[in-house]
This record gives sequence, structure tokens and C-alpha cells, in this order.
Amino acid sequence: MAARGYGQYGGVAAAVELVGERWALLIVRNLLVGPRRYTDLKQGLPRIPTNILSARLKELQEGGVVRRVPLLRCGLVYELTEYGREIEPVVLGLARWGLGALGDPGDGDVFTADSLTVVLRAVFRKDAEPGDYELRVDDIALRIQVGDDVRITQLAPPAPPGGGTPPAGEARITITAGSGIRHLLSGRKDAAAALADGDVAVATGDPALLERFAATFRLDSVEADDEKRIA
Repeated sequence: MAARGYGQYGGVAAAVELVGERWALLIVRNLLVGPRRYTDLKQGLPRIPTNILSARLKELQEGGVVRRVPLLRCGLVYELTEYGREIEPVVLGLARWGLGALGDPGDGDVFTADSLTVVLRAVFRKDAEPGDYELRVDDIALRIQVGDDVRITQLAPPAPPGGGTPPAGEARITITAGSGIRHLLSGRKDAAAALADGDVAVATGDPALLERFAATFRLDSVEADDEKRIA
């Protein structure tokens, strides 16, 4: 539990006391992607002090959100409990909400594989056409397989993009990008504009499939939200 309570009796206060301490929610975000060793969590949150990581993990375990379990060939790992996984819709909702307001990265800001994975899951549209994508943002490489649902696999170490041209008609492309991919995922730019502005590039495959990717992973148009805020 949080070191300091809020003196409030209610669901929001109880939730914030569980995951509202600094770094706690980002630890939960990374564990939503999958079980992680202590070293994995430290690598995925490079700015977190080790004493804070240890303290947050202890608090999350005491709150019944996280547990530590043995995993074959990996030693001890941290994972979310069944109760802890119930926060997933909340975290995905926060990811969608925050993406709409995301600006340029600040000095030293890092883009992590777990962060990108959660954002993609947050904006995934279940009515999307099937596709097989490889997305490379800086030194992150993800394979994204879309069928009835979405499966996102982190590729490590990421090899240089290549592998030749996929067979004709196959919905497989390799997309490279930097932080500008936020314009595509947030709906502020369509595929053609993001491609023309250099926010994304298609390294292999049919560039026309970028439109399918954009339709698969995309917030609703933010123009309406902007108008609501102005009003």
C-alpha cells in the first residue's frame, strides 16, 4: 500500500493508494505486456532508482497487484495477479487519453518497447483487416500480427530491416519511424501525410499497406476532441 493515505473512503482513493505512487503505474504497464525479471523492469524503466523499484514492487505485492513466481529458465519473475490484470482497461484508457496530448519528446525521454506495445494495444481496432507488420521505432522492433485479435511480439536483438519483398498480395510490411509515429497513431495525420512528412517510412513491402496499418492502430480523429476542448 502507499506510504501515505489520502484519508478518503472510496474507490478512486483506494486505487490511487495502490498504484498512484511515483513509478508504480509504469511498472504495472510493463507487466501488462508480460512477466518481467527485476533486471527487465529496470531496463524498461531506465530512470527509476533501484531502491524505488524495489520499494514499489514490495508495495504492489502487499496490495495483491503483483506476485513473484518462478519461471522456467528465467528464475524469479514478477507478474500481475488476476486482480492486478483487472486494471488493464484503465491503463489502456490512460494510454489513449495521453496519446492525444503527446508532444515532442523532451531531452533524455526514452521510447521503450513495453510503452509502444501498450499504446498499440490501446488504439487497436478489433474490426481491422488481417495483416502482418514489423514496426521499428528507433532501436525497438515489434512484430504485429492482426487476425481476430492482435499479437505483438518484441524482437530482440532487432536485425536491420530487410528480408526481401513479401509475396504479392500478402499484407506484410516493415515500417520504420521515430517519435513522429504519434501523429499516425493519434489520428492527427493519415497514412499519406505521415509518409510524406517523414514521420514513418516503409522499408519493405507494399507502401499502400500503410493505410491498412493506420486504420488498424488509430485513435478516433482528434479534430472533434480539439473542437470540444475549444468549446
